[in-house]
Amino acid sequence: MSIPAEPSTAAAAPHRLPLGARPLAAGRCSFCVWAPRAERVALVLPGSGREIDLARGERGYHGMVVDNVPPGTRYAFRLDGSDPLPDPASRSQPDGPHGPSEVVSPAFAWTDGAWRGVPLDQYVLYELHVGTYTPEGTFDAIIPHLDDLRNLGITAVELMPVAQFPGGRNWGYDGVGLYAAQNTYGGPDGLRRLADACHARGLALVLDVVYNHLGPEGNYLPRFGPCFTDRYSTPWGRALNFDGEWSDEVRRFFIENALMWVGDFHIDALRLDAVHAIADESPVRFVEELCAAVHRRGRTLGRHVHCIAESAANDARLITAPELGGYGAAAQWSDDFHHALRVTLTGEGSGYYAGYRPLEHLHKVYEHGYAFTGEFDPFRRRRHGSPCRAVPAERFVVFAQNHDQVGNRRLGERLGALVPFEGLKLAAAATILSPFVPLIFMGEEYAEPAPFLYFISHGDERLIEAVRRGRAEEFAEFARDDHDAGGPTPDPQSEETFRRSKLDLSLRRQGRHAALLAFYRALLRLRREHPALASLSKETIEVKRDDATRTLTLRRWTRSGPSAPAPAEALLILHFGDATASVRAPAGRWRLLLDSGEDRFADPRADRGPPSRPPAGIDSLGAEEALIPPRSVALYDREDL
Repeated sequence: MSIPAEPSTAAAAPHRLPLGARPLAAGRCSFCVWAPRAERVALVLPGSGREIDLARGERGYHGMVVDNVPPGTRYAFRLDGSDPLPDPASRSQPDGPHGPSEVVSPAFAWTDGAWRGVPLDQYVLYELHVGTYTPEGTFDAIIPHLDDLRNLGITAVELMPVAQFPGGRNWGYDGVGLYAAQNTYGGPDGLRRLADACHARGLALVLDVVYNHLGPEGNYLPRFGPCFTDRYSTPWGRALNFDGEWSDEVRRFFIENALMWVGDFHIDALRLDAVHAIADESPVRFVEELCAAVHRRGRTLGRHVHCIAESAANDARLITAPELGGYGAAAQWSDDFHHALRVTLTGEGSGYYAGYRPLEHLHKVYEHGYAFTGEFDPFRRRRHGSPCRAVPAERFVVFAQNHDQVGNRRLGERLGALVPFEGLKLAAAATILSPFVPLIFMGEEYAEPAPFLYFISHGDERLIEAVRRGRAEEFAEFARDDHDAGGPTPDPQSEETFRRSKLDLSLRRQGRHAALLAFYRALLRLRREHPALASLSKETIEVKRDDATRTLTLRRWTRSGPSAPAPAEALLILHFGDATASVRAPAGRWRLLLDSGEDRFADPRADRGPPSRPPAGIDSLGAEEALIPPRSVALYDREDL
C-alpha cells in the first residue's frame, strides 16, 4: 500500500479529512480531530518543539495538512491551552494510553492480494487472547501456531480486543485507544503481520471490538467532545452518545474505526461486543448503520467481511436483513446454546442458568437458535426473546466455552474442571456437529487445565479496589456450587493471576490432551466432508429427545433437487445419561462413522472397564432400537440413499 498523495483543496476541509493522523507523500501528514467545544486546537510535536494551530472547520472538526511530519513522529493535541492529550484516533500509543501518539504509515508489504475471505457458513472460529495464548503474549508469537489451527480444521481466528488499554495485562474490554493496536502485543505492524500470515494459510482473522463503553483509565474522549450521555447508563458507567446532540459525529468516530480495521488491517470480521448494552432510540440504529457500512466496504474490497454481534437480548431483528426490518448483523453469538448445553452437562442452576431446563432447551435451540423466544424467564423475571425460526442457521455462533463463560466464573474454571472427560467429548460434538457456526475457545480442544481468570494492570489504586469489589458483587449473584473449592477470589491486579491463565500448548501432544485433540480433529473433518453436516440449515434437521434416558438425536440431511448433489443423511446421537440407553433409530441402513469411545479418543489414565460400544450398523424400519453407552457420542451415515 502506498502513501496517499496530498488531498485536494476541497477534501482538505477539516471535516473531510480522515480522523487521526494520516501520512501523505513528501513527508506531509493530515491531522483531524473532533473537538466541538474547543475554540483552539493545537498540534503539539514534542520531538521538534513545534506547536501548530489547526484550522477550525464545520461541525467542530479541527485539522490541516502539515509539512515535515513523517511516520514515527510523536504528537499530541492541546485544547484551548490545556495539557497535551493523546489523539482519540491514534493509530499507535508506544508508551501506553497516557503518552503521546505516533504517526503510523499505512504502507505495509501485504502478500494477500488474492485473498477473498471466507463465507460465513464455512467459519469455524477459534477465540484466543493474545496475551495468554503464548508465553511471549504477542501477535508475532501466534504465527507459528497457525498451521496447527488450520490442520485442526479452524477457518477463522478470533482475537479478543486489542485496542490500546492501560498496562500490559487486560482482557481488552478496558480499551481506551480504539484505533491503536495494543503496544505490548506488537502494535499496528504486529497485527498486520498476523493478518497477512492468517491469509497465507487460508484463515480469516476476526477482531473483537467494543463499541458499548470505554475503559475507565486513560479515557480522554470526554475531554474532546460530548461522546457520552447521561440519558442512559450501562453496567460499565455512562453510555456512549449514539442518539443525542452531536451523535452523528460520535457515530462517525466508531464507524470509521471499524472501517479502519477492515481496510488498513485486512480484518475479515468484527465481533461487536454486547450490542444489547448500546442505548440508542434512533430511527436508524447505530448497529444497523455500522453493519451496513462494514458490509458495504467488504463488497467494495471484493472480500467476505462480516459483522458478528454479541447480544443477550434474543432479538431476532439484530440478525434480520434491513429490508425485512432488521439491523443486518451477519450473525450473533448464541448464549442460549451455551447455557442449555451447560445445564445439561453439569446441572448448574444458579444465576442466569436458573431458567434453563436440561435437554429441553438444548433441543429447542437446535430447532430455533434461541431457547427463549418470548417465554417467561425466571432469572429476568419477565418474558424474554423473540421468534427466530425463520432466521438462517449460519447466523448463530455456538460454543461450549468462551472467554466470558470461563473467565466470569470466580475461579476461571474451564469445562474440563467441571465435567468428566467423556463430557468434554459430548460438548465438542454437540457444538461442532450442530447446524450452526461453531466457536472453540483457546485450549478447549485439548482440555487445557489452566484457568482463564480475570486480570487487569491499572495504575490507579482506587480503581483497582473498585474492580476487586465489583468482581465480588458479580459472583454474589451465583450460589456457591459444588465445583467451587472456596478460598480467596484471585486478585485481578496480581501478575500471578495473569501468569496462571497462560496456556501450555505443549500439552496437545500428551496423553488425554492428545486424545481429545484427535477427537476435535475428527469432528471438524466430518463436519467439513460430510454433505449433511456441512450444510447449515434449520430446515434439514429433525431433533428428538428422551428425557428418561437423557438422549438427544439429530437427523440431518441435504436438500434434494435436480441440481443438488447426491442425497446425504447423518444421524448424531448424544447420550448425556449415566446408564446404557436404548435409542430408536430412524428408518434406513446406518453405518457408524464416529464413536467417542474409540481407543484413539480415550483417556489413557482412566479405568475404562469392559468395552461398551454402539452398534457398527443399524438396519432399521423405524422401530429398531440401538444400545448406546453412557455419556457417549455416536455418529452414523445413511447408506441406502
